[in-house]
Amino acid sequence: MDHFPTNWGRPKYDSFDTHATYPIHNRGHAQSAASNGAVQHTHFSHSKSALRQPIVTGTSVLAIKYKDGIMMAADNLASYGSLARFKGVQRLHPVGDYTVVGASGDMSDFQYLQHILDGLVISEEANLQDGHTLGPAEIHEYLSQVMYQRRTKMDPLWNSLLVGGVKDGKRFLAFVDLLGVTYSASTLATGYGAYIAQPLLRKAVEGREDTLTEHEARTILEDALRVLFYRDARSINQYQIATITANGADISGSLKLETAWGFAEGIRGYGAQTQ
Repeated sequence: MDHFPTNWGRPKYDSFDTHATYPIHNRGHAQSAASNGAVQHTHFSHSKSALRQPIVTGTSVLAIKYKDGIMMAADNLASYGSLARFKGVQRLHPVGDYTVVGASGDMSDFQYLQHILDGLVISEEANLQDGHTLGPAEIHEYLSQVMYQRRTKMDPLWNSLLVGGVKDGKRFLAFVDLLGVTYSASTLATGYGAYIAQPLLRKAVEGREDTLTEHEARTILEDALRVLFYRDARSINQYQIATITANGADISGSLKLETAWGFAEGIRGYGAQTQ
């Protein structure tokens, strides 16, 4: 007996699965008999399902340049829809000795990217052994090609990525998204932070990239993360900070923001208030 309901009968319309059973089971072996007795594959047997929207997602990633290198920050929350489901997710990933990649968007797609990046580093170091290592510019270029290739296949990786690092005395900070769009700046943010935190980062950093100390850079990022925690329903007050200098990359453990909600006592919604 065939125990897969998708193979019991064919939906009335080939273009619409009225029984809501596909693509729970892959109908690669589903067949039907033609009028001449020949065996034909059904409409769904050659179909391929692409991820239509992110499922488990991370929100903003922030990054800035300071005098010694790059500093990047992201919280540890991965949300299942609007549910704050996973509260210990690391969204900053070291790649080689000089680079850190931060990701917002779908976490399963980010795990796939982590896998191929780790494989790339191993392949470069183990197979070539020519004394050259991949830097942040090369990692960013590789990711931009991967994202654009998946976009052209109509099966994008649902992520926005920040790539930061220092190599040969040069600081590098750039962005790439699911369409393969890339740009670089001294302050970058993804997700909700691109709207709320980016103006704060620009005001604090632009023109001071070569004078900001590590302590000042950390304070700027923590203040921006605090604003996001107040305003972004998909954020959390647990976060990590990555510091990338000429000595290498260091990603902190999970830290906790100090927050104060006293200001909320006077908030009574929007518009004119009569009481």
